[in-house]
Amino acid sequence: MEKTKSFDHIQTAHCENGVATSLLRYHGLDFMSEPLAFGLGVGLFYIHIPFMKINHGPAISFRNMPGDIFKRASRSLGIKIKRKKFRSFNAAQEFLDSKIDEGTPVGCQVGVFHLPYFPKEYRFHFNAHNIIVYGKENGRYFVSDPVMETVTSLSASELEDVRFARGPLAPKGHIYFPENVPKIDELKLKKAIVIALRKNSWWMSQIPTAIIGSSGFKYTGKKIRKWPTKIGVRKSSLNLGQIVRMQEEIGTGGGGFRFIYAAFLEKAATILQDDRLYQISDEITKSGDFLRASAVRMAAIYKGRNTSQSHFNEVADGFDEIAELEQKTFLKLYKMKFNINA
Repeated sequence: MEKTKSFDHIQTAHCENGVATSLLRYHGLDFMSEPLAFGLGVGLFYIHIPFMKINHGPAISFRNMPGDIFKRASRSLGIKIKRKKFRSFNAAQEFLDSKIDEGTPVGCQVGVFHLPYFPKEYRFHFNAHNIIVYGKENGRYFVSDPVMETVTSLSASELEDVRFARGPLAPKGHIYFPENVPKIDELKLKKAIVIALRKNSWWMSQIPTAIIGSSGFKYTGKKIRKWPTKIGVRKSSLNLGQIVRMQEEIGTGGGGFRFIYAAFLEKAATILQDDRLYQISDEITKSGDFLRASAVRMAAIYKGRNTSQSHFNEVADGFDEIAELEQKTFLKLYKMKFNINA
């Protein structure tokens, strides 16, 4: 049986935030928003993995692992999530069709390279994109992709291509959805926010490892200073292009995760009635601005306009500035105490 279910499409800056927001709102959590889902999911992060390459460039992430945002946000609110992966598309399609017949929208992990509705310049081998499939009609699946303005659809073969894309982070038909969504009262939401604030500030300021958290930015800065001499300007420029791609195309653009987290802090300030969080929000917004400016400088090097050692040093100085700002800000947040019964 084919069935179409009414579904409210929400456009967001980042795919997993959007899927989490839409699925939880569908199940009655009308207060959920992209910043709240991202913040409750302890989404803000930074890591530079020196022993790993992505598209022949440095492995850098400005957020936590794919899937963690929805998992952590749901767990903080006492919501159970069902997840499944498959060895064959037939089994994956059969399970998907059964959820559609039940009227249950589901999240799907997909690769973006074969998404036909994506502009060609945005199609590259990245397998941790997230969409919602919510209905089926005449053999086509209705898709809500949070980064797109409107809903779209995919044929069964197109869906197979993206759900079983190969390479790093291969989705293997990964499908997920909430199994039960309890009523969330104000106290439960406050508790979840406080826990999320402490966890995220711990990750960013307390990990004694150079490549993780705020210190990771300083680590990247050191690498950038050495690259021109160590590996040459051409390879160094390509590395900077890779960082820009990870920040701008996968990271919502211009330090976008910092802006989303700053919006979460403003929401948290209102819910917890604690004005100190507005100042923290301003500092994280400043970090996002620094990242946006850094992307412009790196892009100029990548395009061959500015390629002297001084230009690489300027980029490295920017990363040092971000490291100092975020360490100070998240340490302050980590030490804060909150009265959730006020």
